Amino acid sequence: MRAVGYQKSLPIEAKESLVDFEIAKPEPVGRDVRVAVKAISVNPVDYKVRKRAAPPEGEYRILGFDAAGIIDAVGPEVSLFKVGDEVFYAGSIQRQGTNSEFHLVDERIVGKKPTSLSFAQAAALPLTSITAWELLFDRLGAVPGRHDPRTLLITGGAGGVGSILIQLARRLTGLTVVATATRPESRQWCLDLGAHAVIDHSEPMKEQIEALKLPPVGLVASLTFTDQHYKSIADIIAPQGRFGLIDDPAEFNVAVFKGKAVSVHWELMFTRSTFQTPDMIAQNRLLNDVADLIDKGVLRTTLDQTLGTINATNLKRAHALLESGTSRGKIVLEGW
Repeated sequence: MRAVGYQKSLPIEAKESLVDFEIAKPEPVGRDVRVAVKAISVNPVDYKVRKRAAPPEGEYRILGFDAAGIIDAVGPEVSLFKVGDEVFYAGSIQRQGTNSEFHLVDERIVGKKPTSLSFAQAAALPLTSITAWELLFDRLGAVPGRHDPRTLLITGGAGGVGSILIQLARRLTGLTVVATATRPESRQWCLDLGAHAVIDHSEPMKEQIEALKLPPVGLVASLTFTDQHYKSIADIIAPQGRFGLIDDPAEFNVAVFKGKAVSVHWELMFTRSTFQTPDMIAQNRLLNDVADLIDKGVLRTTLDQTLGTINATNLKRAHALLESGTSRGKIVLEGW
């Protein structure tokens, strides 16, 4: 089968940073399903792994986590799906990735594809939907319902996770949702997704928040550049608030939150699959809920642009765009 991968950690401009190659089709065992991959999306974790994790000498690492496709084989212990089912999922960081024609994934982290979406539209959703859902409900403890006397501040609202987090918070909770963005097109993107207001994180945020005269900022989702913003956020967040982050800050001193008894929460959507936690199947249920909300028109895909078929050349373009920090929503590749 065809695949895209790398043998050495190189800058994306390097000729062999990502290459096309052939590899044997994998066979499912246990609770694995084998998916004929129709579309993938690219996430920051893809280029972070490419930069930091070189495979053993002479071997290829296949990147890619988000995928949408059709199950073409199942392992002997599979009970949730059958051959022919259309699915979407975000894979495991412990296994080879989705940048291949066929891919193995544990059924417990796979969801049914939204029937109203194309494969490309569906591929944009899994990783960011799981991250946003777990961050909002499992880590920050937001409660679904119509009333919540707090504001949720989302830094980096126009990115992949922010794009779905804005929707989840606005559609499923009573929180007031404030996102941050710097460019006019990114600000409008956040507003179109449902943010009540957008502020500029390149300017002092406290004054902007105070000028909005909104409920107290009880919850914060720090999605990018946490090391640059967390000290100012400590000044903004309400006493006994909750601060959640997903990135890798070079510097982070939790002590700034002590005076307000603010709790700090890390979110990593790979934790359940990495440690095979007893509640691992929660991601199957979560993705099925997201699919239902999509099909009911409550949520929408966060696909922003499609860069063509799945190959090394187009994946290099996607990595470069993500590394530039100027993308919004999700970048998708479709077909072989």
